[in-house]
Amino acid sequence: MKTNYIRQWFADWYSIFVHELKMIFSDEGVLVIFFLGGLIYPLLYNFIYHNGLLDEMPVAVVDNSAGSYSRRFVRKLDATRECAVAYDCINMPEAEKLMQEGKVHGIVYFPSDYDEKIVRMEQSPLCTYADMSSFLYYKCLTMGCNFVMLDELHEIQAEHYAAAGYDAEVAEELIAPVEIDESMPYNRSFSYTIFFISAALLLVIQQTLFYGSSLLAGTLREQNRSFVSMAEGLQDLGVGRVVLGRGAAYFAVYMVIGPLVALLIPWMFHLPQQAPWWEVMVLLTFFVVDCIVFSFTWSTLITRRETVFVLFLFMSPICIFLTGFSWPQTAIPGFWRVFSYLFPSTFGCRAFINLNTAGGTLATIAPEITAMTIQTVVYYFLASAAIFVENKVLEHKEKIDALRDEINRRRGLKPIDA
Repeated sequence: MKTNYIRQWFADWYSIFVHELKMIFSDEGVLVIFFLGGLIYPLLYNFIYHNGLLDEMPVAVVDNSAGSYSRRFVRKLDATRECAVAYDCINMPEAEKLMQEGKVHGIVYFPSDYDEKIVRMEQSPLCTYADMSSFLYYKCLTMGCNFVMLDELHEIQAEHYAAAGYDAEVAEELIAPVEIDESMPYNRSFSYTIFFISAALLLVIQQTLFYGSSLLAGTLREQNRSFVSMAEGLQDLGVGRVVLGRGAAYFAVYMVIGPLVALLIPWMFHLPQQAPWWEVMVLLTFFVVDCIVFSFTWSTLITRRETVFVLFLFMSPICIFLTGFSWPQTAIPGFWRVFSYLFPSTFGCRAFINLNTAGGTLATIAPEITAMTIQTVVYYFLASAAIFVENKVLEHKEKIDALRDEINRRRGLKPIDA
């Protein structure tokens, strides 16, 4: 008896698995989202941000001080990799005109008392204005000025100590009592491509999987069909078979798409790949399974096909920022931090960055894998409950329709569907 039940269980599971695969490959919209979207988006992002570095950005300088300190600052700024001093302007209107014409993308302004305040050992302001049409313009101007400012602070302090009678060795100890050895192994060049793409790759997997499965669910509901119908004869005992059978179909598809996104794309565009391929595959297994049951749960709310595209525009920017790649996780407000726990991408993207970009190990990302496992269990039971409830609703609706048709038949009326 037990053997027959197990055989029947796998037979039902296999039939649901095959049926779901047929539905996936028979829906053009789903195929576009899964294969074109899942593969084109990572390629598109990398092509757009391929030049993640902007060197020698032209800037204009307005030096109202015209002193030795301001001129030295300008020379050092011109020597940085980030900025190139292209124009020396007389006043701000001239510099602003150059920025409006697109000839420069940043302005550095020295007030008239810049040198005087430094000589008097007072704090002197330095104003910078960046063209905010691109984040890279702001980054280059800010980083270039910060590097020069730090070097200037060191040199100005050394001059002041020398003027006070200290020898060079003592002055150096007073300026920097603790030697700092700066090392940035994960993104030495401050490339925006490495910064952004590492977080976006796994988000693409989650979003395309959710939108594709939701598109299929919305299509079936528009046709008055249920995407969760259980096999006949299961008698309300086949919920697990439906979830696992349908999930296996999506798992089979995305264990092809996932490695292409997480392994092939970084290799093609020379992004950091610090982890062995098999560790990335372990992460992908947990992440894809989590995304599948996440999609099954929330797709129960999708009743129309076009709803998916509205969600795409609304949710994708929120999900990417909630990963914490561009804003410290500790600085995210409490509500949004809790809200981020709804999405597998919150933990998957962090784990991928720590593993593949920062060179961690599976032990390093154990907290994220644990969180995804908890999400998987919770969403599995929610998806099963949603399937059970929807089937009960459909059964009730069918009984009502049958009763209505029987009443109409007895009254000599034609069925509504006829």
